[in-house]
Amino acid sequence: MALSNRWTHRDHLLVAFLILNTFLRVSSFTQTKGYSPANRKGSCTTSTYLSVSPFDTIIDYFKGATGVSDGVDANKLVSSLVVDELCYTSESGAVSFGEACADDIVYEDRYQTDPILGKSSVTQHMCSKVAARNGKGEFRLDRITDGKKACGFAWTYTCEGEEGLRGTTFVELNDAGQISYVREIPEPIYKPGDLTVQLLSAVTKDAPPNDPVDYEKKSPTVACEVAKYLFNDVQGSSIDESMRFFDEDIVYRDFNYEDVLNGKDEVRKFIEDFSFPGITFRLQRIDDGMLSTCFTWEVALYGTEDTVKGISLYELDPSTKLISYVRDVPESSIKPPPLGKVARGLRPGLGVFQGVALGSRDGGK
Repeated sequence: MALSNRWTHRDHLLVAFLILNTFLRVSSFTQTKGYSPANRKGSCTTSTYLSVSPFDTIIDYFKGATGVSDGVDANKLVSSLVVDELCYTSESGAVSFGEACADDIVYEDRYQTDPILGKSSVTQHMCSKVAARNGKGEFRLDRITDGKKACGFAWTYTCEGEEGLRGTTFVELNDAGQISYVREIPEPIYKPGDLTVQLLSAVTKDAPPNDPVDYEKKSPTVACEVAKYLFNDVQGSSIDESMRFFDEDIVYRDFNYEDVLNGKDEVRKFIEDFSFPGITFRLQRIDDGMLSTCFTWEVALYGTEDTVKGISLYELDPSTKLISYVRDVPESSIKPPPLGKVARGLRPGLGVFQGVALGSRDGGK
């Protein structure tokens, strides 16, 4: 009796909902069309896993009301979904990804025209990704940032001794530890190289000079803080100040180009080439990574209303705390990109027209 007296009214309600939820789940699951022990974990044709039970909504309320969370780590959750659950290449993994999402998730797949909204739609979208591979190839996790509330990862399609399409994905969790936002961008099949600079220069040729930027000089050593300082404070106003944060052996991958940039001299020239009036870089979302960070951004061009969205992933050298690796990937202006769509249709396992030898691009470089 003494133990029972310590239970609150909310405790009794929670237990009641647990019992009710168990009944509802068992009842609905056994009535699912096509049920068998083999699909007990769920598949893309098992509708039970594409809906939210009354308990899911109620338990989320209790978590929010009490400040309780599962202590979910974004880095660990994403690693598990991609590597262990195979969410990009198996039906059960795709469903597991959907189950990890919030009801109001926004999934910006920048290969597509419009964002995917809601848990059920995202689950179906993940299932369509699996189906599009036609059972061919794997999805390799190359790099992942160490953020807890959000993280980003670099990936590569692999198939039969070759590797192909690469890309970057940013994932953000809500306070309940559920995936609430995703932005994903694959590399462009056609990489314009220096034509990008020429095009941007022509578009912004009438832009007035940039206003001077006042900022307090800082020396952050945490990856996410380095990115915030460079893009929120310095804002490209001083190339010398920006270069202070790059390691001598920096490897810089910008997917507008076929080849990586190696060393500070090449990176400096690259930054100088893109430093002219009329380009405004806006940092949008960023993770809380310590030695590595991923962030989403958009670029506004003078005289145009549309923006170009992208994702960047930065890694710091553990000893120097300077930037040792960068991956930038911009979205295609046409969605889906014509060459990308044809390549995925012809070679679904690789997603590109011509692959390279497996392991020839260390870390997806």
